[in-house]
Amino acid sequence: MAETEKMYLFKKQIRKLEAYRGSGTELISVYIAAGSPLHDTTTKLREELGQASNIKSKSTKLNVSGALEKLLNYLKIYKKTPEDGIVVFAGNVSDNPAKIDIELFSVNPIQPLSIGAYRCDSKFFLEPLLRMLESTDSYGIVAIDGSDATLARVKGTYIEIDDKVHSLAHAKVRKGGQSARRYERLVEEQKENYYKKVGEAMDRAFLGKVKGVVIGGPGPIKDYFIEKKYYNYQLKILGTVDVGYSDEYGVREILSKCDSILLEQEAIKEKILIDRFINQVVHDGLATYGESQVRNAIISKQADKVLISEGVEHIVGTYSDSKGNEARKVFRDQVPETIPNPSGDGELKLREKQSLLEEIADLARANNIEVEIISTNTTEGAQFLNGFAGLGAFLRYKSR
Repeated sequence: MAETEKMYLFKKQIRKLEAYRGSGTELISVYIAAGSPLHDTTTKLREELGQASNIKSKSTKLNVSGALEKLLNYLKIYKKTPEDGIVVFAGNVSDNPAKIDIELFSVNPIQPLSIGAYRCDSKFFLEPLLRMLESTDSYGIVAIDGSDATLARVKGTYIEIDDKVHSLAHAKVRKGGQSARRYERLVEEQKENYYKKVGEAMDRAFLGKVKGVVIGGPGPIKDYFIEKKYYNYQLKILGTVDVGYSDEYGVREILSKCDSILLEQEAIKEKILIDRFINQVVHDGLATYGESQVRNAIISKQADKVLISEGVEHIVGTYSDSKGNEARKVFRDQVPETIPNPSGDGELKLREKQSLLEEIADLARANNIEVEIISTNTTEGAQFLNGFAGLGAFLRYKSR
């Protein structure tokens, strides 16, 4: 699944969960950190289930007990905690006081989950997941020379200095009566320790918090540092920049020189993609748009890549009757429970509904076609939604 699509689905899950409100403290949130024992959480939930019998309100007691039982049953499918951890929510989400509707929602975090938590409240506990969304557009900056390094995180125009590392190689090692070879070896050991400390500081400051890292410094030092990989392999190094400083000024100097490196920023990447799409539609005929055209291009495997705006809010309803008649309709707002049978014979009942975005994305994935989710935050993204109905596809060949 493309990273933009993964981010869209993650964001959509959170927005859905934000809307739910419980009557009293009935909505349960469970965070299981990456690497933590699963049985610790299930033991905690069983204890909470036992204590739920002490709740005075009968309705609250039923709702909390029902949610805890759903959580315990769901966690039985896991033999161990997933690699990045897992977050599970459960509770009565019915907006009708006379009706109980206990639902369970599972969320796979987009970054390794570092906290474990159990919350019972009138709303779901979402702050740790929201912080993951906030950090995804951050970039790491490292200004480094042979004796000092400054680490910073950049988000938009905001720069936050995370750490500073200083080498004590020259301060601690004295030549004295030592042999030249022993002296050189001690200096090299101190330099290695310095580079390792910089790498450890990068792991603490950047791992799971930035989309990539730019490293700047004088001469070959930065290239040597990258070649030896003193940092965690999961950190993506976007590129290097030649600068003369390793302090805060060096960080700002790196930023002033790394525009080309940060071309992968979503806004710039999106602009390039939509500009190319429009050019193909207007001039070359190797792109198409519209719901039926894109669907046909996917089914025929003519589509090379599908573009879907996150602003597409249409819902697809699938209808059928006992005689095997079926119909599919797209709606902008409410999906009716029944529609007239196209054959004129009675009505068809709603069998299932799904967002148009998810339906098209699922169809594309089933045909091994890449999907890009286009935001509505940029000028190009808004143009794609308003001018092309938010659905488009690059084609492998022109239509006849």
